[in-house]
Amino acid sequence: MSDIAPAPAAPHTAVIIPAAGRGVRLGPGIPKALRLLNGVPILVHAVRAMAAARSVATVIVVAPPDGAEGVRALLDEHPLPRPVALHVVPGGSTRQESVRLGLAALPADADVVLVHDAARPLVPVDTTEAVAAAVRDGAPAVVPALPVTDTVKQIAAPGPGGTSRTKSQGGEPVPVTGTPDRALLRAVQTPQGFAPDALLDAHRRLAGLGGEEGATDDAGMVERLGLPVVLVPGHEEAFKVTRPLDLVLAEAVLARRRITDGY
Repeated sequence: MSDIAPAPAAPHTAVIIPAAGRGVRLGPGIPKALRLLNGVPILVHAVRAMAAARSVATVIVVAPPDGAEGVRALLDEHPLPRPVALHVVPGGSTRQESVRLGLAALPADADVVLVHDAARPLVPVDTTEAVAAAVRDGAPAVVPALPVTDTVKQIAAPGPGGTSRTKSQGGEPVPVTGTPDRALLRAVQTPQGFAPDALLDAHRRLAGLGGEEGATDDAGMVERLGLPVVLVPGHEEAFKVTRPLDLVLAEAVLARRRITDGY
C-alpha cells in the first residue's frame, strides 16, 4: 500500500450571475444587464470581472427565460480575460428562482459558489478572491461590505392589506420610527460567497421566500437557516448600476482604469 497521500483537489470556484431581470429604474427599453457601458453590455463587464479571478473556473449566467440563446451569442462575441467554462441557462420570474436554476447547473466539484449581481460590472479581482478564500477557510456564507456613511432612518412597517402607511404620496412626509447606529451597519455588495451545500439547502428549504418578488439576498437566506454569515471588506468600485447617474460614475471608473491600468 502506498504511503503517498493523494494530491488535494484544485480549488474550483463557480459563479452564478442572475441576469433575468429588466432593471426598470434605468428607464424603459432593454434589460439593465444589456445596457452599454463604454460600448460593451454591462453583463459582459460583470462576466469578465468574475472570470478575471484565478480561482474562478465556471461562470453560469442566468438569462431571461426566453433569451438564453441571445445572451449566449452576445457573450460569445466578447472574449474573456482567461479561459473559464461558461454556461447560459434560462432563468425564472424572480431573482430567487433564477439563482435556484443556476444552482442546478453547478459543477459537482465546485467547492465555492459565488452569486454576483449582473449590475455590478466593476468588481475588483481582489474582492472576488477575498470572498472565495473566506469560504475556503470555513465560513458557510461570506459577504463583501462597506461601512455606511449616511445616517439611516427607520420607518414604520407596511399597514394591513399591504398598503404602506409610510409610502410618500405626492411628497407627503413619512414618519420616522428610529435612527440605527450606523457604526453597526454595513452596506453589502456582491459577489456573495457560499459553501455549495449551505446555499443549496437554503434554496431547497426556503423556496418561495418573499412571496411573488422572492428573496433578493442569498446570504440572508443562509442566515435564516441559523448559519453564520461573515463580512470581508468590499470595494467602492463594486457599486451597483441602478440609476442613470450610476452609468456616468461607471464610465468615469473605466476611464481612470484605461489611464492607470490599461484596462
